[in-house]
Amino acid sequence: MTLTTLYLAAGQVAAAVPDLGTGEAPPGSEGFLLILRWVAFIATGLCVLGVIIAGAAMAISNRRGEGGEHASRLGWVLGGCIVIGASSGLVGALI
Repeated sequence: MTLTTLYLAAGQVAAAVPDLGTGEAPPGSEGFLLILRWVAFIATGLCVLGVIIAGAAMAISNRRGEGGEHASRLGWVLGGCIVIGASSGLVGALI
């Protein structure tokens, strides 16, 4: 029961997060928005690459007993992914 309530509340919060594409940009800002989209695309690609690298390091080091160190690295990578993914929502909440 509590998990269902939490899940529904999270869905409502996610629906309320502003998107970078909403609103109307001022005239002449097409170049800036293009750069923002490029940066977002590159950052997302780096997040995927970071998760792949951390997973590969965990798989290789599993036999050596160093899995905990790489699990910590994976946690940092996933934390970065969350910050990048929620960046427009975070800025929107602060404004």
